[in-house]
Amino acid sequence: MRRLALALLLLAEPASAQTLNDRLTGNVTPVHDPVIARDGNHYHLFSTGLGQGKGKLIASRTSSDLVSWTDGEPVFQVIPAWAQQAIPGATNLWAPDISFVNGRWRLYYSASTFGSNRSAIGLASSLTLDPQAPGYGWRDDGQVVMSTDKDNFNAIDPNFIKDRDGRHWLSLGSFWSGLKLFALDPTSGKVAPGTKPIAIARRPVPRGAPAPVEAPFIIDHGGFYWLFASYDYCCKGAASTYYTVVGRSKDIRGPYRGRDGSSMLEGGGTIFLRADLPEKQRFRGPGHVGLFNDAAGGTHVVYHAYDRENKGAPALRIAPIHWDAEGWPVAQQ
Repeated sequence: MRRLALALLLLAEPASAQTLNDRLTGNVTPVHDPVIARDGNHYHLFSTGLGQGKGKLIASRTSSDLVSWTDGEPVFQVIPAWAQQAIPGATNLWAPDISFVNGRWRLYYSASTFGSNRSAIGLASSLTLDPQAPGYGWRDDGQVVMSTDKDNFNAIDPNFIKDRDGRHWLSLGSFWSGLKLFALDPTSGKVAPGTKPIAIARRPVPRGAPAPVEAPFIIDHGGFYWLFASYDYCCKGAASTYYTVVGRSKDIRGPYRGRDGSSMLEGGGTIFLRADLPEKQRFRGPGHVGLFNDAAGGTHVVYHAYDRENKGAPALRIAPIHWDAEGWPVAQQ
């Protein structure tokens, strides 16, 4: 009788078991390095341009409910002239970050080529994200910071944060010596000449092999700053080994430590997102997270993962976050 009751219960509640990820529909593939912001009644998603269609530089999508996604208006029609000159060979723009600062939406983005740290982060801004609203239109605000082969960091994967003291910061980085934090001029949103980067995460190199760390994202919650970062390899389809870790610090400059006290300056941290368990194995390499607060629904994480059932294409993933009894974030995938 108990078995029959359990079976009936499971049959009666199939919809409740569905996660937000299970319900995503519309233009959700390919999506790489996504971020989301809400402006008015719509969510706006920006992601790396994948070299096709009208979003070939920075892709844009919109939704009224976080579930159904349609194409939005492109941020750029062509790569800005300054970026073409600074980064010869760049064919698209990567890893945007979106935030509302000083009355304008700021979109930071990367220009680079694979395997090189000759990279630059640029800035575009608009009064609104709604193409139908007065004041819409992206202004090219130029270069923010650049790295070359003389630097020990890579100026890609930007993320903006304003701390509790009103100071503005930009975290960034991929491979090389890890993730860095730069102080920004609060008016221009740019890195002042001579500003020294602060190391916030790196992974010791094992036996001469790369130990990738990239895609920082910092939020302020519960008296701590939380640093999310992606470890291992993206961009290999279903063979990607990407996963996401998190650490926290009382000081935005670190050190960031995992639940077990391990330092993210030594490759530590606490696992936040990883691939499906072996019995599923569909969405692989979850990473390059962006977090956003929605007054209507709390905190969410947006990220990409590679769909083994769709030739390893990068797919949009979104999950609500709750904070556990010890105050650590848990994604409801």
